[in-house]
Amino acid sequence: MVDAAVIEKLESGFTKLEASDSKSLLKKYLTRELFDQLKTKKTSFGSTLLDVIQSGLENHDSGIGIYAPDAESYTVFADLFDPIIEDYHGGFKKTDKHPPRDFGDVSIFGNLDPAGEYIVSTRVRCGRSLEGYPFNPCLTEEQYKEMEQKVSSTLSGLDGELKGTFYPLTGMDKETQQKLIDDHFLFKEGDRFLQAANACRFWPTGRGIFHNDAKTFLVWCNEEDHLRIISMQMGGDLGEVYRRLVTAVNEIEKRLPFSHNDRLGFLTFCPTNLGTTVRASVHIKVPKLAANKAKLDEVAGKFNLQVRGTRGEHTEAEGGIYDISNKRRMGLTEFDAVKEMYDGISELIKIEKEL
Repeated sequence: MVDAAVIEKLESGFTKLEASDSKSLLKKYLTRELFDQLKTKKTSFGSTLLDVIQSGLENHDSGIGIYAPDAESYTVFADLFDPIIEDYHGGFKKTDKHPPRDFGDVSIFGNLDPAGEYIVSTRVRCGRSLEGYPFNPCLTEEQYKEMEQKVSSTLSGLDGELKGTFYPLTGMDKETQQKLIDDHFLFKEGDRFLQAANACRFWPTGRGIFHNDAKTFLVWCNEEDHLRIISMQMGGDLGEVYRRLVTAVNEIEKRLPFSHNDRLGFLTFCPTNLGTTVRASVHIKVPKLAANKAKLDEVAGKFNLQVRGTRGEHTEAEGGIYDISNKRRMGLTEFDAVKEMYDGISELIKIEKEL
């Protein structure tokens, strides 16, 4: 049974959301009828509707407004998750099935900008959750420590170009901290959206950062997701960046089982990151297109690309440098998600040259 205090909190939060001018997908799809149907449900981890929608109830300026406190929530609260997933992921319907994982022929992608005129840097990342553990809001302090132990020993076993060092956030000395900040590797405690979703408990217990010696491969442990696996380097060689990521994911998966769902693909905390969970991005200078933002947006739209400011969401393009990435993560393979970005960026560079 769901606690009376939880129901009360849900009721007052829902009333406020209904009266607000929130543009969130939560407000768009959570009708009174659906709310009444879901408010008494619970997953086997003990998560309620409040755990799912708390962030959106507290932050009316959320874009989405919901998170999954555990993998099961996607099933138990499917009537709310499914329409939001369909809306965000461009028509990925209730009846659709995410294809099985397929990294494709990794030798196909080359360097998008061999002369180094446009692309400053290239990055591909994916998110993974460890099977058998809930997501952030439901993790105990003990589980955080246990997961960090597993992740750290797994990553320390990597060799070749992936060989590197694991830095726990707990007890990190100032010098290491500064070094990681300078490299833009250190993540901070979550923003108010994550805070409201209870994703930052027992901070910094169980959190850590791994990077290889060349600083081209990085893993975040227990930031927003259990694992964020990142491959990056200066310049436009997407092929090299992608190959490194694929090798790393396959190596890690041999040792740690990941949470996967036949319909939704790889499961993560935020419904915007399901499916392939892959975000392939470049920092790119396209001054002529930047001066013609309508044209930039038109090309981006054609290839399902997302255009952000230099430092990510809600930021300006500093010095005309944009962060451009694939938007679709569901209903297509990992290879196709990266290929959309590859083709789109090639086209943007071609147009920039012609302008």
